[in-house]
Amino acid sequence: STTEGPILSHLFIQEVRGTSASAVKLQNLKNTFETKYGEAPLFYACAPGRVNLIGEHIDYCGYSVLPMAIEQSIIAAVSVNSSGTIQLANTNPQYKDFTVSCLEDIAIDRDNPKWHYYFLCGVKGIQEKFGIAHLSGMLCVVDGTIPPSSGLSSSSALVCCAGLVTTEANQKFLSKVALAEICAKCERYIGTEGGGMDQSISFLAERGTAKLIEFQPLRATDVKLPDGAVFVISNCCVEMNKAASSHFNIRVVECRIATKMLAQARGLDSSRLLKLAEVQTALKASLEEMLALVDEVLHPEPYSREEICKVLGITSEQFSTELLSANTQHVTHFKLHQRAKHVYGEAARVLQFKTVCDSEPAESIRLLGDLMNQSHASCRDLYECSCTELDQLVDICLKSGAVGSRLTGAGWGGCAVSMVPSERVESFLQAVREAYYLPDPRRAAMEKKSLFVSKPGGGAAVFLEE
Repeated sequence: STTEGPILSHLFIQEVRGTSASAVKLQNLKNTFETKYGEAPLFYACAPGRVNLIGEHIDYCGYSVLPMAIEQSIIAAVSVNSSGTIQLANTNPQYKDFTVSCLEDIAIDRDNPKWHYYFLCGVKGIQEKFGIAHLSGMLCVVDGTIPPSSGLSSSSALVCCAGLVTTEANQKFLSKVALAEICAKCERYIGTEGGGMDQSISFLAERGTAKLIEFQPLRATDVKLPDGAVFVISNCCVEMNKAASSHFNIRVVECRIATKMLAQARGLDSSRLLKLAEVQTALKASLEEMLALVDEVLHPEPYSREEICKVLGITSEQFSTELLSANTQHVTHFKLHQRAKHVYGEAARVLQFKTVCDSEPAESIRLLGDLMNQSHASCRDLYECSCTELDQLVDICLKSGAVGSRLTGAGWGGCAVSMVPSERVESFLQAVREAYYLPDPRRAAMEKKSLFVSKPGGGAAVFLEE
């Protein structure tokens, strides 16, 4: 299949039938829908989560990333009507029902990032794309197997699932690439200034392969992972909701400011540049040259607002309106050197990772492991997006037999991904279980959903029950 092609119906249902656990889950979803609404679903839609193997916090800077879809997903059962309302329910009782009118503007409260607002981001994105004045009414029950706030992209998968549901319910047609781009933009309604990796892999994934995702234009290239190793995901059991905190958007803002400062230092028109990749392109420089430029131009000490305004020749008001986002207005100091250094270094590691996968040298597993370890160190020390528990977990994973281990996703909690030689998988899982999960009763209770081997899964799909 090509990444530009349509979302094909009927594909996912065959995979569901192939696994008894998934088939039971689908039947339970159908039963829940029928009990709640008194009718059968018309169709189903699913969108997978993802694990990013390398390339953290660089998609919103314009750089390529290297994720794979995971088998865990968000799935929705849907029927369509002319009621003028969208009724949402969730199989998890902690997520409350919500009803919204299709006949007026859909409002999303970014100060209160509840589950249904993520769904409504996807609805609103499709509505605006096609200029649909009156959306079809829908009854919808959502189920999911992606642990929330774990760094495996549960929120983006929900947005993608909703975008797919809305497209199908309103009988519109979009390619996978177009859906990915729309869902990346519309998730910003909830306040997260992401770069598009999560939505892209959710739609463009193919079973059995990781993907190099490139932006502007969006495209996905297969990356064959080496034989002889598997990727194991482990959740540190600290939750981090990107939209509910400002950590993530502060990093976006710091990269935006660093872009302007580097452009200014090299005589470029900084007003037109927003992403660190754009500075590299404008200068026709290599990533190594950009790393040298960061050391030359940006000092390691945090920058104050006043210093940034002085260098860029802008007012304090311009700084607040043009460079800061809604939930970063309180920030007074910015670590520009460290953030830019991480981005350019991580962008180089992504390309090195793909080169190793493509060339398949004898020591490929060790080389990829080294790159993952360098990535975690950069996330921890330069980007400061790790946390004590994640660092402890990564350390345990390495001592338990992983050749490489790193945080994956936004960080500040969530999951680590570890590359483990196939012959060591069972001993690795047992060692991590004993060292990280079992000593803590809360973690022990979460262990079965928190530690698992992951294979590259397929992308989002709509299907009917046949």
